[in-house]
Amino acid sequence: MDKETLAKINSFTRREFTAKELYAFPVTLCDNNIDRDGEAFSDEALETLKGLFVGKTGIFDHDPKGENQSARIYDTEVVADPEKLTAYGTPYKYLKGMAYMVRTEKNKSLIEEIDAGIKKEVSISCSAEKKLCSICGSVSGGCEHIKGKEYDGKICYHSLEDITDAYEWSFVAVPAQVNAGVTKKYDKAEKEEKKMDERFRQIGSQEELDKLVAAAVEEAVKKYEGWISPEEHQKQLDAVTAEKKSFEIKCLKLNAAISTGLPVELAGKISGDTEEAILKDAEAFAALTVKAAQQVRHFSPEGGVMSGVEKAFYDKNPELKH
Repeated sequence: MDKETLAKINSFTRREFTAKELYAFPVTLCDNNIDRDGEAFSDEALETLKGLFVGKTGIFDHDPKGENQSARIYDTEVVADPEKLTAYGTPYKYLKGMAYMVRTEKNKSLIEEIDAGIKKEVSISCSAEKKLCSICGSVSGGCEHIKGKEYDGKICYHSLEDITDAYEWSFVAVPAQVNAGVTKKYDKAEKEEKKMDERFRQIGSQEELDKLVAAAVEEAVKKYEGWISPEEHQKQLDAVTAEKKSFEIKCLKLNAAISTGLPVELAGKISGDTEEAILKDAEAFAALTVKAAQQVRHFSPEGGVMSGVEKAFYDKNPELKH
């Protein structure tokens, strides 16, 4: 064991240990190949796990009891094997962990089993936010592709993405992954459980209660910021409705004026608030206008009487003789 390795291990201990007191060994934590569940870590997921697993404890069979703690990861590395491909044809990569334990009489037999290759298979516990279909990229359950089946020569599997946490790694007999193993937990369910725990945990003091109430009020204020009251919403809705109705009536009056031969300037003089009433009033208005025009007489310079139409004609054509 060199000085650099010893320094990394001692960064996790409460006192300085010597190389003789420690036992270090490598473990293959997980890889980017398709596992027995039809799932695989993406290359990005492996890089994320690389940082998350430094310092994580090693136990047995994912049983989170203190007495099951046997080792700890002090360093990690993503290793690429150029001579090996995954089941879907990409370069094979795996996450290598360097673990250590203290040499004691209690774990002497465990160390011997590790050296003999008996204790070898491991499985990890982590959180993945997404599982994506390798064929179409949809979130798990959002498409009709089935894991393990081939589509146009490509095998379908679920890619594990957006790793959010790593919990522990365990010695197991049969891991999910062929070369290592993975026990997968997903953040959504975990977050819901956390919310439930927060809701039903016991409050110890009035100060703590006040803080929780203040936080809830602040969250509600942020959530409904910019919202208006039902009364204000109804007032705005009524104003828009009235404006819309006024515009529709103006259009109906304009159409009625045009259809009855009235000048469009007189459209605003038409009364009524329904299409039928507006048209009826426009027709009556047009009839009165025509009648009035017929009764008006204009005298020519020669003393003759002209109708309004005749006068308008000669006004526009003064060169003509009356």
